[in-house]
Amino acid sequence: MKTVPRLLAARTFLTFLFAATSPLASQQSEPSLAAKQLVPDNYGEHPAPAQPITFSHKLHVPLGFHCKDCHTNPDPGKLMTFPETSTCMTCHRTVAKNKPTIHQLADFAKSGKPIPWVRIYVLTPGVTWTHRKHLDAGLQCGNCHGQVAQMDNISETTSVTAMGVCINCHAQYKAPTTCEICHAWPSK
Repeated sequence: MKTVPRLLAARTFLTFLFAATSPLASQQSEPSLAAKQLVPDNYGEHPAPAQPITFSHKLHVPLGFHCKDCHTNPDPGKLMTFPETSTCMTCHRTVAKNKPTIHQLADFAKSGKPIPWVRIYVLTPGVTWTHRKHLDAGLQCGNCHGQVAQMDNISETTSVTAMGVCINCHAQYKAPTTCEICHAWPSK
């Protein structure tokens, strides 16, 4: 008997999800890609994972840093990178050098080992996806990842890895929505 309430809850959630993410849910005129968060916020809380070093985008972005200053997109374009510790140490050799977090950063830099950051957004296995095509299409990081510049501790605030959200955005912007766009099929 527990199956019926679960099915009802799942159906209610899916109805809410598609209604909330539908292009018809908002009757506003279409703002530019640079100004609009295209991906809805997650419905549930996703706490920020523990990271090896404390880092605040909210503190660094107002200093004039841009996403691409620290996060590059090397070939083939799937993942954005984390900055090299030497990049961070360019400033932190002198800025806040006595803080414990900067001591940790300096230790990573001296060891030559990258900081083992925990990725926030993880794709579902079987999904073939690339940042490159989305960046080339004019999307900005905030379109999918939300207001990162306002976050002290990054967490999965948007539903960017949800298939329905991807399909809806592709349909809204007349991008392909066929299965093989995101899913590789085994060759026979």
